[in-house]
Amino acid sequence: MAISLQKGQKIDLTKGKPGLSKILVGLGWDPVKKSSGFLGGLFGGGNSNIDCDASVLMLDEKERLEDVVYFGKKVSTCQSIKHSGDNITGEGEGDDEQVFIDLNKVPGNVHKLVFVVNIYQAVQRRQDFGMIQNAFIRIVDSSANAELIHYNLSDNYSGKTALFPGEIYRHNGEWKFSAVGEGTNDTGIDKIANKYR
Repeated sequence: MAISLQKGQKIDLTKGKPGLSKILVGLGWDPVKKSSGFLGGLFGGGNSNIDCDASVLMLDEKERLEDVVYFGKKVSTCQSIKHSGDNITGEGEGDDEQVFIDLNKVPGNVHKLVFVVNIYQAVQRRQDFGMIQNAFIRIVDSSANAELIHYNLSDNYSGKTALFPGEIYRHNGEWKFSAVGEGTNDTGIDKIANKYR
């Protein structure tokens, strides 16, 4: 059974699971259903799909950027992180985007993996995370195909254009997961990455 986390909670990943190395991080979301009534038809002009993009920032101990993995660079330079690719609609059940990580291959100078989901061209399309529902992040033990952790992001993120659902970080030689659940007004992965340069 997966452990369900609340915002702000932290949990050990590898402590007590010494063999855990290959994990899948699944990120999912759904567009809010549009009303089809008269007013919905009259004012529902923003009909284009909401394209959410998941990325991973690889940070050193001083929170400086070592590498970034996203739809434009699907594999980290060290080969420890691989991105499943871009899902441009968020439609359908289950994970919308997946990140595959081999914890044993993450370089020793990388202290933290920060997961980010941002809306592609949010400003131009006038879209924000108030138009998204059922967002979650989950961690799966790939070798056993067993879900370990599930965190539903239940806050109101209206007006926010980027979400930081969670992060995996080193602590006393082990890996832990933190349910962050923060929203920001960052408009693209490049701007987010620049904060850590």
